[in-house]
Amino acid sequence: MDRPIIIVTGANSGVGFGICHRLLVQLSSNRCEDAYPKYPFHNFLASADPQLPCEGLTLILACRSRQRAEAAKSQLYSLLDKHISQLRKSPRYDGRADKFRQNLVISVHLIDLACVRSVFDFADEVTQTYPYISHLICNAGVVCFAKIDWPLCLVQLAKDFIGAVTAPKYFLQSTGRISEDGLGWLWQCNIFGHYVLFRALEPHLAKYTGSMGARVLWLSSQEATSEFYNPKDWQLINDDHSYQSSKYQLNLLALRLDQEATEHRQPGMPVVRHFSVLPGIAGTNIASALLGRFTAVCMIVTFYIARWLGSPYHPISAFKAAISAVHLALVPLVYLPAVERVEKPDASTKASEPAEVGTLYVSQTDRWGTEYVGTMKFVESRAEDVHVKELLANCDSLLETFCAAQGRKSASG
Repeated sequence: MDRPIIIVTGANSGVGFGICHRLLVQLSSNRCEDAYPKYPFHNFLASADPQLPCEGLTLILACRSRQRAEAAKSQLYSLLDKHISQLRKSPRYDGRADKFRQNLVISVHLIDLACVRSVFDFADEVTQTYPYISHLICNAGVVCFAKIDWPLCLVQLAKDFIGAVTAPKYFLQSTGRISEDGLGWLWQCNIFGHYVLFRALEPHLAKYTGSMGARVLWLSSQEATSEFYNPKDWQLINDDHSYQSSKYQLNLLALRLDQEATEHRQPGMPVVRHFSVLPGIAGTNIASALLGRFTAVCMIVTFYIARWLGSPYHPISAFKAAISAVHLALVPLVYLPAVERVEKPDASTKASEPAEVGTLYVSQTDRWGTEYVGTMKFVESRAEDVHVKELLANCDSLLETFCAAQGRKSASG
């Protein structure tokens, strides 16, 4: 298999670290289970074998803090070494994992998604260092937590326990935060920073001609919803549910970018696919920042209770939560569905209108914690089609402004 070069943003902790860990375990194993098409959503009319296991990998940890990234890098090497030591105990071990370990390169490159100049610098550094990029995994994200509404928390737990620990309504968020670039801070971190990064790396992604096919993974959330989204406040500055709205925007963008990539594909030319991935509910630092140690432990306990009660959306561990991202990174593209156009009934006119139907890929588990990949359909209405076109136009306009201000002809240089 052609050597993959994979970028993971926010790779030093949480789901980002889990993705890196799972990639190493899967790619060093004789049979890379996460790469095989075995779920109902796969296109089984296609025919392609995963070109695995591979003999090497370049894994780029894209992080804000060098200290935390270097610590994560050391931990990843250590975890892989422990995994390989277990593989060696098998009488059928053929030494393949040791060869993978010898050819593994884990690199740290700094990026601050809240600063466009930092994103440009990162992209320039990467494109000057590596011949191509095979995967961009947009995992990093922030949330403007302000406080917990404890009365509302107790009410939601009593009325809808699983919903309360899957898409909580009691985490109150602050509004009005502006980045140093003069943009909505959360929006820049969660949406625009990654969009700039993709555009800056787009030519380098197109250079990858390996059998796996280049792809961009956008990490979404179970909390994504259009309920609070105001298209006029597209930078989410005054949105008191900005995290949920940003993940909704992310789903719209991933759907549209994948649609454009597949519909405008030229024969013989590589296509860069885009996928929206939901890791499920994991015990990461993004919510623990508001909680003390005791409350954080209670949160994890409620996650296990929700799983035992039948919720499929609580993988809990970052390693298990990473299965959807790693599967989407490794499965042959021919098995993955493209965006469909369907006729959606309009309740007000009783007529039908065209709608785009995309797929969200979700990390799920059974009651006993066995992880697998499920899907959810994401239906984009005509109004949402207008909204995402406006959002893309706004992003492109901002990108041109920043390129001009920094003397760049385009995002890629």
